Amino acid sequence: MKKLTYLAVSISIATSIALQGCVSSPDRQETAKTAVNESLGDVPTNWSSIAERVGTVESGWLSSLNDPLLTSLVMEAQKNNYNLQAAAQNVNVSRALVTQAGSALSPQLGFSTGGSDAGALEGSSSGSLNANLQASWELDIWGRLAAGENAAVQSLKAAEAEYVFTQYSLAAGVSKAYFVSIEAIKQTELTQMTFDAVAETMRITKVQFDNGLADQQDIALAKAEVASAEDALIASKGAQRDAIRSLELLLGRYPSAELTIEAKLPNVPAAPSPGIPSELLERRPDLIAAERQVAAAFNKLDQAQAAKLPSVSLTGSLGGSSSSLSSLLNPANLAWQAIGSIAAPILDGGRLDAQVEAANAEQKAAVASYAQTALSAFSDVETALDLGQVLRQREVALVQSLESSEEALRIANLRYQEGETSLLEVLQIQQRVFSARRNVLSINRALLTQFIDLNLALGGNWQ
Repeated sequence: MKKLTYLAVSISIATSIALQGCVSSPDRQETAKTAVNESLGDVPTNWSSIAERVGTVESGWLSSLNDPLLTSLVMEAQKNNYNLQAAAQNVNVSRALVTQAGSALSPQLGFSTGGSDAGALEGSSSGSLNANLQASWELDIWGRLAAGENAAVQSLKAAEAEYVFTQYSLAAGVSKAYFVSIEAIKQTELTQMTFDAVAETMRITKVQFDNGLADQQDIALAKAEVASAEDALIASKGAQRDAIRSLELLLGRYPSAELTIEAKLPNVPAAPSPGIPSELLERRPDLIAAERQVAAAFNKLDQAQAAKLPSVSLTGSLGGSSSSLSSLLNPANLAWQAIGSIAAPILDGGRLDAQVEAANAEQKAAVASYAQTALSAFSDVETALDLGQVLRQREVALVQSLESSEEALRIANLRYQEGETSLLEVLQIQQRVFSARRNVLSINRALLTQFIDLNLALGGNWQ
């Protein structure tokens, strides 16, 4: 009888190992790539917002701005930003889950020990000690455990790509907040100049009034302009503090609006080479992450399907029991046991079928999510490319408007000094000049922001 038991266990082990060698679980990367490509259909060979392809996308857009302070702020944010730290920990979580999923493929070994003592209330007592070594191993015949590990690996790759894109996005966010802060400072300076100008006009008007060359209407108008300019200056200073606080928040600093920034926007670098749309799918980290999630979903579907098939497990134990510690490990007190088992689901209330259905739906959802992410990425690039052309055309028009307004103000001041025009006309032209200066400043900042957005949309590394 004992020999028959040994024979049955041996046959079970041999059969399981043989079957295990015949079945493997692919990582599904190629399957995922095929699925996402089919979901997108035909991708254009060129961007619609430009006439033709110009070069390939390059890294290092931050250095092209040639602003040491900005570079140091970006590096500070990469070190201290809490959202980025959270993204890094998500990667660590995914890495631990890979180890956890992979551990199921390996034999498990455990040890337990204990003791007991019993006897009469009045009389003798007896005790025993026991120690057991247990081993178990589920043979992955159908690739269920391997599919689970592959799913975890693909999820890890997705988390790593998302972390990289978070780094890119943080560098872009710091740069744009930096430019907004500089613009806010410069706008405050322009508003201060406006206030000083209307205050000077108020002084001149009072002198003219004292000499009978102006009336009460001119005085009232000048006072109104001073009050309006003061209100604008107060609002501008508040906006400046808000902009700096937003930048400090990205840096991981307390938002105290105490960061000192030189009020000078860097020159706008030449537009980056956009490459071609299909290259974006292989380069942009968030798209890579979405594709890896599709691969993970395919592996989870494999895992759910394999769960419906029989599972084979091997278990064994070696242990002993004795009344004394010295004889606990005596071969005469040791016993061993080996078991090979096959378990197959028969009735489960539809649980396993539901798991397959859910995994299939998740796989389809992952493909659809990828397609939407890709379309959004294409839109980001097309929008940024088109906006660049619009902003450059607007810059030409706004610079021309500023130059013409300044010339008109020069003439109006001469005419006012000669008494050939009214104070109201001078003030109106003066406001137009300051408005034109603000517009030119805003368009310069917008061009820098567009440069950053285009680089981010193209998946260009900031380093």
